[in-house]
Amino acid sequence: MNAHDVKSVGIVGARGHTGAELIRLIARHPGLELAFVSSRELDGQRVTDHVAEFAGGLRYENLSHEAVAAGRADAVVLALPNGKAKEIVAAIDAEKPDAVIVDLSADYRFDNAWYYGLPELTRTRYAGQKRISNPGCYATAMQLAIAPLKDELAAPPACFGVSGYSGAGTTPSDKNNPEKLRDNLMPYALVDHLHEREVTRQLGVPVEFMPHVGPHFRGITMTVNLWLQQSTNADAVKAHYREFYDGEPLVRVIDEAPWVSAIAGKHYAEVGGFAVAPGGKRVVIVATLDNLLKGAATQALQNLNLAFGFDEMEAIPRP
Repeated sequence: MNAHDVKSVGIVGARGHTGAELIRLIARHPGLELAFVSSRELDGQRVTDHVAEFAGGLRYENLSHEAVAAGRADAVVLALPNGKAKEIVAAIDAEKPDAVIVDLSADYRFDNAWYYGLPELTRTRYAGQKRISNPGCYATAMQLAIAPLKDELAAPPACFGVSGYSGAGTTPSDKNNPEKLRDNLMPYALVDHLHEREVTRQLGVPVEFMPHVGPHFRGITMTVNLWLQQSTNADAVKAHYREFYDGEPLVRVIDEAPWVSAIAGKHYAEVGGFAVAPGGKRVVIVATLDNLLKGAATQALQNLNLAFGFDEMEAIPRP
C-alpha cells in the first residue's frame, strides 16, 4: 500500500474500553494511522503506556471541538457517551464536511441522513455516506439473531440480554462495580430501552428487550424467543441461518447455544441454539458477541474500511 493511500483517523473519547480496542485495531492496519487521540483524563500521557500494541510517540490530548474539526484527520471516530456528539459533529460539518465521522453513541442511529453501519445487514445501503452511525452492542446481537426470520414472525420477539460490565463504560456506577456484581445479575431499563427502539426501527418489527449486567467483564449473551407464523423444525431453521450468513466472516452459525466465555476477545458473533418447541412455531435463538469488539470497535473498523474503499476485513483477525 502506497503512503498516499494511508488515511488518518482521530479518536475522541479514547480513554474508554472501546477507544483502546480501536487503537489496537488501527495499529495493525496498513492503510490507517492515528492522527490524534483526545481524552480529557489522559491528556499528555503516551498512548503506548495505555495500549501496548501501539508503537510511536503519540500522546493523548484534551482537544476542543474546534481543534478536532481543524485536525488533519480523514476520519473522526466519536467514542463518547450518548448525548455528547452533536456539538463536535456540528464543528466538523462546518470546518471539514468531507471528513468521515463514525459515531459510536446512539445520537444519530435514528437519523435518516446517517448510514446505519451494521454491514452484515445494511452493507447494500452504503453509498459513500460520510456520516456513519455505529450500532449498539445489544442491538447488533439482537438484529443478528432476529433478521433471518423477521419476515416469518407472528409476534414481537422477546429478547433477554446479559452484558459484561465493560458495557457500562469507565465512569463509576452500580453497573460496572465488580463488588456489587459479584454473584449477581443486575436488571435495568426493562421497558423502552434505547436498543429496543433501535432494533424496532432497523428491522421494521416491534421488539421487546430486557437487559441485565452480569459479573463478567466483557461479552453479551442474547437469548431471543421467536413465535413464527408457520411450523418449522430445528434443522430447517439452522439451514436457513447458515444460508443467510453464508460468506460473512464475522458471523459464525453453530449448532449449540454459544457461551459468552468463548466470545470474549473475539471479533465475530456466534449464533446458535436453534431450539424449536413442540408444535414448531416457537423458536429460541442465542447470539453472543464481544460488546467492545463486534459490538463496537470491530464494527467501527468495518465501517471505516467501507468508507475508505479498503477490504472490509482489513486488519480484523479472521475466525
